[in-house]
Amino acid sequence: MENTEPTAGNLDILYQDEFLVVVNKPAGMLVHQGRDSEPRDQIAMKVLRDQIGQRVTTLHRLDRPTSGALLFALERETGSHLRKLFDAHLIEKQYTAVVVGETPKAWTCKEGLQKSEDEPEREAETNFKRLSVVERDGRTFTLLQAEPRTGRYHQIRRHLASGGFPIVGDYLYGEGELMDKLGEQSGSKRLLLHASCIGFEHPVGNDFLEVEAPLPERFGYYL
Repeated sequence: MENTEPTAGNLDILYQDEFLVVVNKPAGMLVHQGRDSEPRDQIAMKVLRDQIGQRVTTLHRLDRPTSGALLFALERETGSHLRKLFDAHLIEKQYTAVVVGETPKAWTCKEGLQKSEDEPEREAETNFKRLSVVERDGRTFTLLQAEPRTGRYHQIRRHLASGGFPIVGDYLYGEGELMDKLGEQSGSKRLLLHASCIGFEHPVGNDFLEVEAPLPERFGYYL
């Protein structure tokens, strides 16, 4: 089972102006309240709202166990503009992951995905680039960069698992006993998937804004 206990306290604000804010969401924190949330859960939208003292609008999601750059709008027009950029695939998103095995140097996965068996398959595309290969305790791991062209349900995790490269700490798409063993060796059982960068044309002024989220400590064992 995934370790989903979030980091307490305020969110790390990576960028903020009068129109939008980007935070570094910790692993284990929900983006917004959903059907599976519980009273004790920390909700990023609510934490940020209370932290800065104003209403915030959620624009996209990160899976609960995924950490990294999360974008919110601070007023309605900005939110509407940024949603159009998301819909047009004009928001650039980069993720960093550690997977089991040695991957190719670069490849693209276009395997269609279903959210459930009752729903139709939808197009999904992710570009992958190998950053480094490391050996730890007799096993090979790859640190890689993922750039999703679309944003389907668990897209990066599912594309990597289907290719035989499960993300370290992924108890949903990886083998549980292996993930337990790796967690004991590294000192963390959290998912090693992090939204490391988000880039887009700012809705006011049209300058390109790129915000990076530093890798959390749980990646250190594999660097």
